[in-house]
Amino acid sequence: MKEYKQRFYTSNEVSQHNTLRDCWVSFLGKVYNLTPLCEKYTGDILLKPILMSAGKDISNWFDEKTRDIRRYVDPVTGCNMPYCPLGRFVHIAPPFPSSDWANDFVTPWWKDARYSIGTLSKKTRFIKIINTLTSQDQTLEVCSEETMDEILHRYLFFNAHAGSYTWKYEGRNLDEEFSSQRCTLTNYIELAIGPIG
Repeated sequence: MKEYKQRFYTSNEVSQHNTLRDCWVSFLGKVYNLTPLCEKYTGDILLKPILMSAGKDISNWFDEKTRDIRRYVDPVTGCNMPYCPLGRFVHIAPPFPSSDWANDFVTPWWKDARYSIGTLSKKTRFIKIINTLTSQDQTLEVCSEETMDEILHRYLFFNAHAGSYTWKYEGRNLDEEFSSQRCTLTNYIELAIGPIG
């Protein structure tokens, strides 16, 4: 089997990565693994807003058009400032000149492609997979954008032999390009699997 890289993630999947040692966030439709950033800045107070938001969507921090940090005009100073709803965070300059601010990071984390791991699903649905050989069933939350091959990879956790089965929806065999988007408009669909034959 070829190497598999997951392309789509559910909000529930992102929410499970909410610690210093396993920190994911989503924003503007993408999912980011910030664990390496957390390792690099462990103990830094500027990491606190990121850790408070671990496992969550932080799109409200960013401008949709520029994909950069949102900005506002400070009413006291009249200066154009970065919007930091939970306080200043890693790679945000201090509000005043400071000689101890290390700006040697080249690219801020929100623009660094190394942290981007996939796309946040616009819509998820539940799929009940029924093994016709054993009568066992498993309900999975999947991304509506995923193909049959991607759904299969989610299901391999529950049944390592699933790749050798015939997959069916409403009695028809499915190919690997099948997508749950093609199914009826319900949020819940049933797939049947069984031995090839």
